[in-house]
Formats: sequence, C-alpha cells, structure tokens
Amino acid sequence: SSITQFLLLAFTETRELQLLHFWIFLGIYLVALLGNALIIITIACDYHLHIPMYFFLLNLSLLDIGFISTTVPKAMAN
Repeated sequence: SSITQFLLLAFTETRELQLLHFWIFLGIYLVALLGNALIIITIACDYHLHIPMYFFLLNLSLLDIGFISTTVPKAMAN
C-alpha cells in the first residue's frame, strides 16, 4: 500500500497547550531566521568570505530559510 495524502493534525484541544506550542514554534522560527540572516549578511558584507565554501554556506542558509518558512508557520497555525 502507498500513502497518497498527508494530514497534519492539531497537537491538543487544550487552549493553554496550544498557546505553549505556538510560542515554542515561534521562538524556534525566529532563532532560525535570525541565525540564517546573520550568516547571509556576514558572507555578503565581508569580501574575504567570497570563496566557494562560504558560497555553499550562503546557499544552505537561503534554503534553510525557505524550508523553515514553509513548515513552521503551518505548524503554528494548527
């Protein structure tokens, strides 16, 4: 058998736990955005970091921002 659908269910029906999950996910989301933004800004502003290793690190940070901006807000909405 194969799974053709993905259903993201709510964690709990208790309002206090829902708010706790929301604030935890929001904190994780903001820390990840801030960390990746600092990496991107540092690499973009420092000329000495324009070498292939930091180019790939820059791309990884951009991808991480894209991935986390897709999944975490959906989890926060639930």
